[in-house]
Amino acid sequence: MLRVLDEVERWLADRSWSAADRPLDQLLDRKRAAGTTVSVVLPALDEEATVGEIVGVIRRDLIDGLPVPLVDELVVVDSGSTDRTAEVAAAAGARVVHRDAILPRIPALPGKGEVLWRSLLATTGDVVCFVDADLRDFSASFVSGIVGPLLTDPQVQFVKAMYDRPLADAPGQGGRVTELVARPLLNLHWPQLAGFVQPLGGEYAVRRSLLERLPFPVGYGVELGLLVDALHTVGLDALAQVDVGVRLHRHQDGRALGRMAAAIYRTAQVRLSRAHLVRPELTQFERGPDGFVPRTYAVDTEERPPMAEIKEYAGRRVA
Repeated sequence: MLRVLDEVERWLADRSWSAADRPLDQLLDRKRAAGTTVSVVLPALDEEATVGEIVGVIRRDLIDGLPVPLVDELVVVDSGSTDRTAEVAAAAGARVVHRDAILPRIPALPGKGEVLWRSLLATTGDVVCFVDADLRDFSASFVSGIVGPLLTDPQVQFVKAMYDRPLADAPGQGGRVTELVARPLLNLHWPQLAGFVQPLGGEYAVRRSLLERLPFPVGYGVELGLLVDALHTVGLDALAQVDVGVRLHRHQDGRALGRMAAAIYRTAQVRLSRAHLVRPELTQFERGPDGFVPRTYAVDTEERPPMAEIKEYAGRRVA
């Protein structure tokens, strides 16, 4: 155990940076020299209040306002919004693609991971950067910060953002599922990943050559699943994290967090053992006029195979 702790401490020293460590002009020089292309993907469901600002900041600071764009593709994948998410995103300058229009041969399943998986077919960048569409007071450093190590260090393949997550006025009190579920799971079963400050954060950048080799849990377990599978695929030293400051976003209620926690636990369990799995349901309770009423929800259990195994994706690469 001491050896693992020493490895984590070494990794924290060698693979944890600040967004300010790599100035934008340095990133542009390295990107231009290497010819690397960058795609930014925003998975979105009913985010008309925030998606436009995020798209606008990325376009202004990382595309239109630069001599050479840092971001080559900016794509919003709409997973069935009932509000004006698609219209707002398009008006702000994103290319909007509906989830169901990507790989229509395979019927879409509900869930964030499903959208991220399909986005690999809707984008072409050598580096794919995911950003949640519910962020407020968004800064372009969320993108440039986590893309930076991939443009400057060929050994790095997967970069997570780290940040403070305030809950109301309480600094650092966000990320409740992270602290109560994900962090204990990682420390107990994958202690090499114990150094990640925000293992479930939705902002991360990955080389396409790695992403296309990984399975994608279709629901809330996608971030944990990708992180664990990346560790086993490319090793700890190919993983990194970058401090981008403060993350402000919409918080879920307690019942939604419970469902997220169950999906994340299930994702971990699948990776620990394919046998003796717990039942993929979660029962919660709501108070009704005659007392507590049980509500049972299915836990996200489906996973999509590595995109490299999908014939449409393989055919595109050949073409």
